[in-house]
Amino acid sequence: MGKIGCIIQARMGSTRLPGKVMNDLEGEPVLYHVIERVKKPELIDEIVIATTTHERDDVIVEEAKRDDVKYFRGCEEDVLSRYYESTKEFEIDTIVRITSDCPLMDPNITDEIINFYNNNSYTLVTNAGPDVEKRTYPRGMDTEVFSVNILEEAFENAEKNYQREHVTPYIYEKYENDIYYYKNETDLSEYRLTLDTPDDYTLMKKIYKELYNGEHDFYLKDIIELFKENPDLKKVNKDIEQKEIK
Repeated sequence: MGKIGCIIQARMGSTRLPGKVMNDLEGEPVLYHVIERVKKPELIDEIVIATTTHERDDVIVEEAKRDDVKYFRGCEEDVLSRYYESTKEFEIDTIVRITSDCPLMDPNITDEIINFYNNNSYTLVTNAGPDVEKRTYPRGMDTEVFSVNILEEAFENAEKNYQREHVTPYIYEKYENDIYYYKNETDLSEYRLTLDTPDDYTLMKKIYKELYNGEHDFYLKDIIELFKENPDLKKVNKDIEQKEIK
């Protein structure tokens, strides 16, 4: 297993909500909240923010420094190379992939998925993935775990733009029969807890206002409970179409 590293891709140039990772949530940037939540899983040895060489992403580097985590700067479009080079820079053996638009990620779920990966022999373990029929967790809880060896294979062989922009498509396509979709007991895939649009941001602010008290001690069950108490919350971003990988 070796060193387990969580690599979080982050940039200011997102298309639907530019600069979203530095948007304010209860007095702190979104990225701060993501990092603080990723610090909680017991099985993660290192956190790396993988950003770009663009000047506009200097603020992301400053945030990584402020939060006392590592950072790596690479190509904006070729996120696969950014990931791979990050693993080489920081000698990571097992990659936990989380994106910077998940300030509600649940560290308990992440630990469960890492533990399952460690105790089995699948190429990749995920609670997300391209097969939406197998999704049981809300968007925003997405975790993927895989080895540096399989990432290296993808890095060397992925040729299509979408395979390089989205890191794992090559792995899903080549090892389709060796991917494990980690499932929740209850199907909660109808909830959308990711940050990609202004409506998502509105919902995120409402959730943080209700549940955040300076500590990241509220998790998926608490968020679902909040939705049950406030059914209108679900309507805030219900019309958002998830961007397709092209």
